[in-house]
Amino acid sequence: MNDDTLDLRARHKQATREAISHAALRLAIEQGPNGLALVRVHDIASAAGVSPRTYNNYFSSREEAICAFQADQSRRAGEALRARPDGEPLDRALIAAVVELYSDPEPDKAGLRMIMSTPELEGEALKAFSVAEEALAEAIAARTGTDAGRDLFPAVTAAAVAGAIRVAGRHWLAPGNTAPFADLLREALSCVVPAAPPER
Repeated sequence: MNDDTLDLRARHKQATREAISHAALRLAIEQGPNGLALVRVHDIASAAGVSPRTYNNYFSSREEAICAFQADQSRRAGEALRARPDGEPLDRALIAAVVELYSDPEPDKAGLRMIMSTPELEGEALKAFSVAEEALAEAIAARTGTDAGRDLFPAVTAAAVAGAIRVAGRHWLAPGNTAPFADLLREALSCVVPAAPPER
């Protein structure tokens, strides 16, 4: 099996995962405030054009399926930071990487509102953020010459970034708020991201 075949298979698997996730979230939104409880695996699989067995190969719960896009996005935060120019100060690099990752395209307001207002979904989203923090902490450590396993700075900064993203999301969803998500996210991150680790 050559690299092109493997790449094609990986893209197909990711496309299937995204189709299931989008279908799950769309169905939950359509059902209204208590939509999560009303959505069945069979309905999600049918809407995504897959079998229930295929659904179960990708996800172990409706919550996991609905939050998959956020989980996948969060896992890319470390890669996004590593892709920034080497000489860029940490604060500028981290803010630019995170703003681009989370605001291009801008989040779906109805979907984000559903996730942040449903305890089971918010818990799943928080779990995804926690998993992603480790990769982001490692990227921060690599950029700053610190040790992700021993120094507090990378892990604390990664956790602060995750918190800033959540707070920006809540502000963006607040009634009457018309600011672009990117602006709110940039402002929230600027409150917590330092230019460099503290002197020791």
